[in-house]
Amino acid sequence: MSGDETYQLFVTRVYEADLAPRAGFAEFNAGLEQACLGLAAEDRAGRAWSKAHGYGGYTSYASLDDLPKRATAFAELKRRLDREAMIFSSQLDFDLGGKRLKLDSLWVNVLKPGSAHSGHIHPHSVLSGTYYVRTPPGASAIRFEDPRLPLMMAAPPRAPDMLSAQPFVYLQPKAGTLLMWESWLRHEVPPNAARSERISVSFNYAWR
Repeated sequence: MSGDETYQLFVTRVYEADLAPRAGFAEFNAGLEQACLGLAAEDRAGRAWSKAHGYGGYTSYASLDDLPKRATAFAELKRRLDREAMIFSSQLDFDLGGKRLKLDSLWVNVLKPGSAHSGHIHPHSVLSGTYYVRTPPGASAIRFEDPRLPLMMAAPPRAPDMLSAQPFVYLQPKAGTLLMWESWLRHEVPPNAARSERISVSFNYAWR
């Protein structure tokens, strides 16, 4: 080291891919939406869990763990997710030591108008993310929280035009948006202001 220097340390990365312009998107996304709504109608255990745990709508999070085997739409989504996860892991400079990142869980979220999902992380995973199937006008963004926030007791506010410096960052997805992040990054879904359901599929990757 020599002279004055400012280092950029402990960078938090969020990966975004837009699948909408890619070949076959309309058919793929329509099939995925149909599969998600089919599960919401048929999965009684998932509906019961959602009601018991105050989830405003339907999620298969605690009821189904084999979606890629249940419908070709989910199998195709897995194929696309695997490709993007490999790209993102390379950007993160992971040294996987001969192992690989494997899709560990995949679940559907059908969020009713006015409903939200409180702040959380995804323990026991390496990468997490969400693919957005339907985002009607007014649909919720996703909010990410700076993991250093509890330590910023006396920090002044940051310039509003510096996105990377904000303690909270909102990203507004559209149908076809794929977001991926390291699983320790805290995030939440604010209340859904749309007049119809917001549909997404979330997932985790483990290191195995």
